[in-house]
Amino acid sequence: MTSSVTRTVQVHPHKCPNTSGIQPVEYKVLVKLDPAETMSKGGIITSVGTESDRVRMAQVKGTLVARGGNAFGDWKGYRPEPGVRVMISMHAGIICEGDDGEEYRLCQDKDIAAVTTSITQE
Repeated sequence: MTSSVTRTVQVHPHKCPNTSGIQPVEYKVLVKLDPAETMSKGGIITSVGTESDRVRMAQVKGTLVARGGNAFGDWKGYRPEPGVRVMISMHAGIICEGDDGEEYRLCQDKDIAAVTTSITQE
């Protein structure tokens, strides 16, 4: 006997409108990244420059802002909508700056590793 668990994911599109000026196409998705950690758990401040870029590319938490027309089309079950909190594969896609000055990650829909139930940025 198997049991299934259904988890409700809250969508808050009004909290994350697409003000980037970037609209993904095909299977691409646009994720607004959470701010990168500037201090390690041990209290060490990360350096600026190459190290900072490495940390930014390793960032995996953010909010789905927009998706292309074919994104998630071949997924079974739940398909993420803009406004949900997601975790993406480390170093996936490209980091781009939107018209609003914020940082976004443009990547494939397959790079979404998980949808989280947390609403606030950690």
